[in-house]
Amino acid sequence: MPHDIVGFEGQKMARKAHLHNLHVAAHAKMVEFAGWEMPLWFSSISEEHLAVRNNVGIFDVSHMGEILITGNDALRFINYLSTNDASKLSCFSGQYSTICNPSGGIKDDVLIYFLEGRGYMVVTNAANTAKILEWFQSFQDRFSVMIEDLTLNTAMFAVQGPRALETVQSIASSDLQGLRRFGGQMTLLAGQEVFLSRTGYTGEDGFEIYIMDVAIDSPERAIELWNSIIEAGKDLGMKPCGLGSRDTLRLEAGLPLYGNDIGEEVTPLEAKLDFVVKFEKDFVGKEALIKQREEGLRTVRIGFELLDMAVPRKGNPILKDGELVGTVTSGTVSPLSRKPIGMGYVPPFYSSIGTELEVEIRGACHKIKVVGWPFYDITKYGRARKTN
Repeated sequence: MPHDIVGFEGQKMARKAHLHNLHVAAHAKMVEFAGWEMPLWFSSISEEHLAVRNNVGIFDVSHMGEILITGNDALRFINYLSTNDASKLSCFSGQYSTICNPSGGIKDDVLIYFLEGRGYMVVTNAANTAKILEWFQSFQDRFSVMIEDLTLNTAMFAVQGPRALETVQSIASSDLQGLRRFGGQMTLLAGQEVFLSRTGYTGEDGFEIYIMDVAIDSPERAIELWNSIIEAGKDLGMKPCGLGSRDTLRLEAGLPLYGNDIGEEVTPLEAKLDFVVKFEKDFVGKEALIKQREEGLRTVRIGFELLDMAVPRKGNPILKDGELVGTVTSGTVSPLSRKPIGMGYVPPFYSSIGTELEVEIRGACHKIKVVGWPFYDITKYGRARKTN
């Protein structure tokens, strides 16, 4: 495993990302996540969550993996190993996709960017970087491609919220207003060259920013840019945010988390990610997904609200009239609505909006109602909110 560090006792030690010392100095609550020591929160999960929904926040997500694919067969390689169609990507644009095993299960959900002049960059979940790198390498001899892991030399920030554009634009050398969702460009931020895309994992408008060719042991450029973004947003309600609020924000937006809501035993069709599966091309797992589509799904992802106050958690049983029908995969109390919300899997028969089920929490049954996502009023929150 290329991202593991072994300590003197033979135990794995969490890797420290570019801004580790800066976060410690800011008294962030640091936790181990996917082999990295990252900030869980700076002030509180709720405060940071609401800052992103109402104003703007910045996340250090430098633990995410970046894998670069180059060579004559780069596009053919990416299209075979991912379910979306990378041939549709224009220069510097990106797309959400899944990488499947031969059974159709999700090895990872990823972002794929076409970096003109450099190749295709695949952004992986931190816990899956080594797995996906190894998976790619297992197919390398069939294609004329080179595979490079950029993770340790790339810092990544996410600036999210309704005032993200205002914040980032104030230090950008180019016009960002017209950049569409999943669009990207090379630009200067506070004088530093970065790759920037209009993407995120919160349901809000925002940007993910990649500072490339910056080593973990020489993080000065990354630190300078983080501080510049904080300064740019200081009068706009800017908050530094940790992984805790990133999780509650993505759940509130109805976005799946790898290891909870999706994994190798779950297909994109079951997870309701069929919009990234392009059956008109060939890809690993296609035959299994065609068979599943023809035979019908046995389980699907749902969103739900509790009708009383209890906190659903991963692994809680979902019941119908006392009989087990599914399992909770994610749950929390929404910092925005203060309602308990969650996601899980049930047979399609029980997945219709408005269906009432029960969830067992600590031995007690609580009524839940199937609802759509996101779990907020889209006229007031999120990318599609109405503005005056």
